[in-house]
Amino acid sequence: MLEPLGGRVIDFDRLAHAELSEPDVLETLLLWWGASVVSPGGDVDRGAIADIVFNDPAQLQRLEDLLYPRLMKRSEVLLADADAEPGVKAMVLDAPKLFEAGLDRLCDSVIFVDTLMSDRLRRVEQNRGWSELELIRRENRQTPLDQKRANADYVIVNHAGLDELREQVVRVFSSVLNSFKK
Repeated sequence: MLEPLGGRVIDFDRLAHAELSEPDVLETLLLWWGASVVSPGGDVDRGAIADIVFNDPAQLQRLEDLLYPRLMKRSEVLLADADAEPGVKAMVLDAPKLFEAGLDRLCDSVIFVDTLMSDRLRRVEQNRGWSELELIRRENRQTPLDQKRANADYVIVNHAGLDELREQVVRVFSSVLNSFKK
């Protein structure tokens, strides 16, 4: 919803998935965890990696220590590229682990999208095939939602329909842009 308003979105889930496919990262993962993290086609098996890291906090930290510096470098390049593009009013870092990765220090404002557990569960069941236990397991490996909410400059409540959500997004984005002008 921010892109039509002039926001250039960097999706860190996509960037992380791309990093996992880099030959040197894949080689490191193979050294750590063996062939179980590679699909028969030779691609990284993200499900196998998720089984490892979301069941062992030390392995999650190990993976994050490998990926976060790479993601920071990649994001800095993307930010610089977008800064030169006309029509881009603001960069949007869409990152579920914004604070954990230190990406918040690149942000002038942080927006937290608050959604009921029932809605989050329905979405991940539909879009990712996750069970409630999987969602809880993954959320437990992130900064608690209450803390993310408290650390945000803006909170968008996503409990209603798309029209209400869109109105909130427009209002918050306008406020963020206006804060740059002051």
